[in-house]
Amino acid sequence: MIASPIKHSNLYAEKKEDSNRFACLMKGVGNHISQPVLRQRMFRFPALVDQSNKGVVDLATSEIPDLCRHMGLKFLESGFDDAIVAKGFALVRQVASQQLGQMHYDVQLMGGWCLLHGMVAEMETGEGKTLTATLPVSIAAMAGIPVHVITSNDYLTQRDAELMRPLYHALGLTVGYVIHGMEHAQRCRAYACDITYCTNKEIAFDYLRDKMVTGNGQGALQRRIHRLRQRGGQSLLLRGLHFAIVDEADSVLIDEARTPLLIAQDSDDQLDANTIQQSFAIAALLVEGRDFRLVREQSHVSLTDQGKVVISRQAEGFNGNWCNRVFREELVTQALAAHHLYRKDEHYMIAQGQVQIIDAFTGRVMQGRSWGRGIQQMIESKEACAITRHKTTHARISYQRFFRRYIHLAGMTGTAKEVRNEFWSVYALPVMHIPTRRIMQRQAWSVRVFANSKKKHAAILARIEQLQAERRPVLVGTRSIDVSEELGRLLESRGIRHQLLNARQSEFEADIIKHAGEQGCVTIATNMAGRGTDIKLGQGVCERGGLHVIISEGHEARRIDRQLSGRCARQGDPGSYEMMISVDDQLFHHHSGMIGERFWHVIFAFSPGTATWFAIKMAHFLQRRVEREHYKARREVLKMDTRLGDILAFSGNLE
Repeated sequence: MIASPIKHSNLYAEKKEDSNRFACLMKGVGNHISQPVLRQRMFRFPALVDQSNKGVVDLATSEIPDLCRHMGLKFLESGFDDAIVAKGFALVRQVASQQLGQMHYDVQLMGGWCLLHGMVAEMETGEGKTLTATLPVSIAAMAGIPVHVITSNDYLTQRDAELMRPLYHALGLTVGYVIHGMEHAQRCRAYACDITYCTNKEIAFDYLRDKMVTGNGQGALQRRIHRLRQRGGQSLLLRGLHFAIVDEADSVLIDEARTPLLIAQDSDDQLDANTIQQSFAIAALLVEGRDFRLVREQSHVSLTDQGKVVISRQAEGFNGNWCNRVFREELVTQALAAHHLYRKDEHYMIAQGQVQIIDAFTGRVMQGRSWGRGIQQMIESKEACAITRHKTTHARISYQRFFRRYIHLAGMTGTAKEVRNEFWSVYALPVMHIPTRRIMQRQAWSVRVFANSKKKHAAILARIEQLQAERRPVLVGTRSIDVSEELGRLLESRGIRHQLLNARQSEFEADIIKHAGEQGCVTIATNMAGRGTDIKLGQGVCERGGLHVIISEGHEARRIDRQLSGRCARQGDPGSYEMMISVDDQLFHHHSGMIGERFWHVIFAFSPGTATWFAIKMAHFLQRRVEREHYKARREVLKMDTRLGDILAFSGNLE
């Protein structure tokens, strides 16, 4: 939390990481003790804003920029005191009403207060997080602090910047955005604005590019010298890591944190197609359990001693590097991973003859990303695509270390309670739940369990037909592209019109979501499901019960299920959701260990009621177990990144 504006200069600012465990523990104790007091202050704050409204209601448009500059000086002199901030919020609210036709509600004032004080504001879906962010963003920018508003994809980045531009311009503030494919000069102009909207990937990679220009020197003076010299005409992109508000904070700060960010360039060390085919040929001879083991939760393959013997025996007839034991075992391990752990239309898709990675949590294509350690080349060979060159890492950083370097960090999301401890332990971000503006009318229907996917899909179709007869819109959430397309084919065979939304249709996402709440509309979507975009109900839909969401499969994180259910019943509208699962879903298939198909066949035949009860309990248990595994993986990424960073910093190399 911050009590005063960041002392800002032209130097490249970032916060030094705190590795003192005792200090972190004391901060945690202080946070726990102060939560009730902060909550009381938060609830009292909207009344302060209302009291400050008198001085801004009658302002002429031409007077607003001057008042903003005056307030900025006040913030620099007196800090972010509630009384002064309330006047700033009142001004922003009034200008938003004039320029956007939207006035911040009390719950949005509370959310803005939390963001300004370095917290994660947990706001239900549909409560207007985009508008909420304009409050602390404007206050910080008035004080002369460079602000980054970080979102999860390019569409939301550009949309939010353009939507809020009239508000910021009326306040005398400049706004820009950074999306994939922008040139260096365009990025420099965007980062030079008072407020910059960007995705987490773009800003983190731009930070690494700055590090590559400056070397590993941590001193602000060295960065200033490099800026003045503009080595090779390549000026720095960022002005430092001053003030960031992260939208969909759980997705960006938690889900994305399992994989470090790497800047890599083509290497001369290239795997040829023949070597890759030889690797697959040997891998096909190995037996799971005897020759190798899979840990699916961690996407990890390990060879047994027996497996190493088989590989050595099979490689005897091959030439070149196959004589090297480490080389051949690594190659076959990569081939096993590509074959068993990476699935088409779930982990990746083929588009324009290229392998494109799909984000497991959002369902969107991860532009410009590739797997390391030869996995990318193995999958390209597996799918008969052109094999790209092997990459050599030039710079790296984990999301955890990157975001901890912001002097002020805050976030907002609809699903934070499951990971509130991790928000605090990793980023020192307390979570504050914001009440809804209207009473929630979301209805949860009973969970239904089926013996196999075929029966589950038949039940989904029957439910859709029932709701179509009532003219209610339906959104069906799936985990993968292939399942969404399979349901699409089944609907088509029944003559049911529908919209399909997955990574293949991502460019039409806004238009698909725009119509998803209309009478009788059926939408089949992967996890992306228009997250960050309101599904507005069409005329007469409220009277029919609102949008109905079907969660067709339990996800590895309970938060993803909550995100899907949160697509309905927004802002006090009616709506309902239900979960339909089958015991051959991926959650059961990949994580239930010894409990196999035969067990479920017997228990369903003996007592369907018992099978349903047990499957629901098992799904909850598996989700919690996978969440723990993912948490451990994120901690390991952070530990490894910290150790590697220390080693490379000592040697004078890049992180």
